[in-house]
Order: sequence, then structure tokens, then C-alpha cells
Amino acid sequence: MAKVTLIAYSDYLCPWCYNAAVRLRRLVAEHGDRVEVDWRSYLLRPRPNPSRTLEKFRAYTESWQRPAADDDSAEFRVWQSEAGPPSHSIPPHLVAKAAMALGDESFHRMHDRLLRAYFYENRDITSDDTLRELWLECELPEADLERSKDPVVLQQVLREHKEALEHGATGVPAVRVDGGAGIIVGAQPYSLYERWVGRLGEASSPAE
Repeated sequence: MAKVTLIAYSDYLCPWCYNAAVRLRRLVAEHGDRVEVDWRSYLLRPRPNPSRTLEKFRAYTESWQRPAADDDSAEFRVWQSEAGPPSHSIPPHLVAKAAMALGDESFHRMHDRLLRAYFYENRDITSDDTLRELWLECELPEADLERSKDPVVLQQVLREHKEALEHGATGVPAVRVDGGAGIIVGAQPYSLYERWVGRLGEASSPAE
């Protein structure tokens, strides 16, 4: 079976993206070298909203119980801390890109850490202090966190968001095959991702 590369557009403030991350991580773990996932940025909240209060945000997180009830779901906890509300989507994406510059392993460590910190530990992943703490918890070189402030990194995040829209992503998670035209929007069941990858791998395998 030929290798399949999935491009996944995601936002760190999206609970359904957390579920998709769990399922796609399992897909890679179970299919080894036959599939890889290229995570790219999507911005549900591209700009800060100063009118958003902690009380309103805490009430909003009650809705996390819906993705938590899904099969193959991530771990969620309705907001209990005094941190937040999160400002906007860009800060965690910048830090994730800074980790990506250090290699795939560093990126995946930070990617998973950001999601769990927000949705289960109730930590504000748009706070500079929290992002620094998470960076150090991932045992990444402290000096390399400065990469997140590079304007080139911000342009990459914005470019990936624009790319997602051009491919028809009306929300996230949104997944497409590298080189393909179609895109699947929404956190799909694990079985769908598995069947999709299986069919694609067989179709692209050279004929014997």
C-alpha cells in the first residue's frame, strides 16, 4: 500500500479538533509508515475580543461535553480555573510553529500538550506565561521559543489559514489528501479516516 499524506487544518481553541487529533494520532500509530499527518493552521478567532468575559467563556465550555461524549474522544473538563478567557487563536499556533522548526517530534509534543492543557487542564494557552510554561514542560530549548515572535512565522500561520479557505474549509477540523481537491470538514469517526486512508493507499499503489 502506498503512503498517504493527510493535511489537517486545525485550531487549538476548537474542541472538535482535539477529538480529531486523538483519532488521527491513533491512525498514524496503527498504520505506521503508510500514513502521515501534516498539521496546518486555521483561525477560528483571528483577532482578540476584549468584550469576552470569563463568566461567558466558562458557560461556553459547558458545550465541550458534546465532543467529550463522542466515541474515541479526548479528555475534556468544563472550565474550572480562574485563567482566561483566551484572547484569540494566533498565540498557540505561533508557538506550535516554533516547535515545528525543531523537528517533527518537538512539534507533536507541543501540539498534544497545547490541546490537553487547554481542554483538560483549563489553562489559558493564549497567555505568554502559560505558553512559556508549556514549552519548558515539553523540554524544548528555552531560547528557541523566541522563534514564535518572528514575523515570518505569523505569515506562515496566516497563509495556511488562507489555504484552508481556498480548499473549501468552512470550519475545522478539515482534512484533505495532499495533492487532492476534496476536503472533509468536521471531526469524523476513526473508522471513516481508516477506510479513507485504506482506499487511497490501494488506489495509489503501483499495479503488479
